[in-house]
Amino acid sequence: MGILYEDVVIISQPQKDGDPTVLTVNCPDKTGLGCDLCRIILFFGLNILRGDVSTDGKWCYIVFWVVGKNRTRWSLLKQRLIEACPSCSSASGISYYRSELQPSKPPDVFLLNFCCHDRKGLLHGNFGNLSHVTEVLCELELTIKKVKVSTTPDGKVMDLFFITDTRELLHTKKRKDETIEHLTEILGDAIISIDIDLVGPEITACTQASPLLPTAITEDAFDLELPDLARGGTLRSDYVSVMMDNTLSPAHTLVQIMCQDHKGLLYDIMRTLKDYNIQISYGRFTTKPRGKCEIDLFIMQADGKKIVDPNKQNSLASRLRMELFRPLRVAIVSRGPDTELLVANPVELSGKGRPLVFHDITLALKMLGTCIFSAKVGRHVIGDREWEVYRVLLDEGEGLSFPKNKIEEGVWKMLMGWE
Repeated sequence: MGILYEDVVIISQPQKDGDPTVLTVNCPDKTGLGCDLCRIILFFGLNILRGDVSTDGKWCYIVFWVVGKNRTRWSLLKQRLIEACPSCSSASGISYYRSELQPSKPPDVFLLNFCCHDRKGLLHGNFGNLSHVTEVLCELELTIKKVKVSTTPDGKVMDLFFITDTRELLHTKKRKDETIEHLTEILGDAIISIDIDLVGPEITACTQASPLLPTAITEDAFDLELPDLARGGTLRSDYVSVMMDNTLSPAHTLVQIMCQDHKGLLYDIMRTLKDYNIQISYGRFTTKPRGKCEIDLFIMQADGKKIVDPNKQNSLASRLRMELFRPLRVAIVSRGPDTELLVANPVELSGKGRPLVFHDITLALKMLGTCIFSAKVGRHVIGDREWEVYRVLLDEGEGLSFPKNKIEEGVWKMLMGWE
């Protein structure tokens, strides 16, 4: 079976203002495809209002209704969605199903380092019409693997970003010059020096964070269990219901989810099912008034059978409830005289982390008028899972402009898309 390369992904723009853009994907199926597509859509800053998924196990048809930024690069989004489909290769005008995909090598890691004079909100500042530093990195499709940002007593900022390039072109002079040009533009007169270098394996190994966090951090900051009663009322979704039914289909288990909408909701569901190696045969996602969502999914296991084991049902339902109730962990903790913001999100078993987290953290802190003294990103094992943990030391030179609980709440709302 063949399909024209251009027809694998079709993007239909709305006919009138306010209507969503329709993304249609028509390609061979694979377990986790929905997760991969939703992650790309989230990376481009789009929100999914509706979704329909249908597959016979070999071929799938997916439709997303999305809204987002006016400056969305639709042609690039289409290219990235096509690349995620198992049938597609940009080297050929006609694409055919390939049952075995060639394993890809790990992406090269580059060190972006720049030194500049400090400015309030520099990490996510807005000078005139210039973009934010982290937003520029996202728009250039540069993925931050690790970051260390620190200020010095003489009013300078040293930033070290370990990044990978989605386009896999950062080794070329043209791509490096493009990146440096965009960053130089945003930093303006504050820039002192900027450079991008390929990092060797010995340096990459040295920059890896310890797989374990101090026990005090994991116990004090992150409750990994789903509480019986919600605390506070703001730092989680208000309501999550996950029901399973094996009576409505002879071959599939029906999963019905009702919850509050948040940024990346469908991605959180899809990545959970991907990690459990669950196949979706049919699914429908709709948003309701007041931010409520309803999701119906007909699923089966990798062996093609429905989920009949009560323990497996309870395990999957519990994980879905937890991921939707609190998809990220946000906490403000004291480190002696200092205040540290901790944000953690679970990493997919495939090794991919949630996109735009650092971007949203820095934007939220800028809007709160809170400066960053230093920041680190690393992968850590918390409980039985790998997490991507952002540790941001807040600058309290003139005292925090907002109470700690307001900072925690503001960052959470930005990450959840409730601002």
